[in-house]
Amino acid sequence: MWLLSGGQLTGTTRDAFDNGFLKEGEAEDVGGVNDPNLESILALSPDLILMSSDIPGHVRLREPLTDAGVRALYFSVENFEAYLQMLKACTDLTGRTDLYRENGTRIREDIDAIVKKPGRSAPPRILLLRANSGKVAARDSDTMAGQMMKDLGCVNIADGSGLLDTLSMEIILREDPDYIFAVTQGSSEEAARAALQETLLSDPAWRSLRAVRKGRYILLPKDLFHLKPNHRWAESYAYLWDVLYGK
Repeated sequence: MWLLSGGQLTGTTRDAFDNGFLKEGEAEDVGGVNDPNLESILALSPDLILMSSDIPGHVRLREPLTDAGVRALYFSVENFEAYLQMLKACTDLTGRTDLYRENGTRIREDIDAIVKKPGRSAPPRILLLRANSGKVAARDSDTMAGQMMKDLGCVNIADGSGLLDTLSMEIILREDPDYIFAVTQGSSEEAARAALQETLLSDPAWRSLRAVRKGRYILLPKDLFHLKPNHRWAESYAYLWDVLYGK
């Protein structure tokens, strides 16, 4: 986000390198995304630190950073409008209003055009899953991918159904969604897929679901639906529209 705003990085958490946003040596590694190292951060004498208000390990650093006299800005980005607000704050600091247009408002125009494209007369009913090496959970419309699906007219069966508390095959069978989407997280894609297999896909009842019978179980690309897509947000919307309405 900061680079898209025309800024320069002196340090970042390890995931930036693991996910290919930066090459080794382009910035200092200050630890894991969930537990950045305070001493490593302070050793860089940064002018500004961008943090997530959704990550407890970031929130815990708020007071120590304040005590050290370091400016830190906290953001929560779970939908495009929140991305746009953060981009505006960053480009205000860098003075690059042209990049706010290029990487922000222009993207919103693209998203608006996608959302306004005609879809089906009946809203698609969907189940959204998130899997990591240890757990598979349903996700509602308040999540990043869930919000995009809601914007595209989907009805999420996890909204108010009890699936958020317990991932129940009985409820999934009863609701029988038109589409099932899954997104993985964590360092091991293989382990996340194994968790999906063990938790749901190996259940004989899984094959009886309408979405599975019709080939509408889709594993979503991690770079567009788990990591923040940022200037690629319109690509995420376009991907979903094509799956839901383009075929």
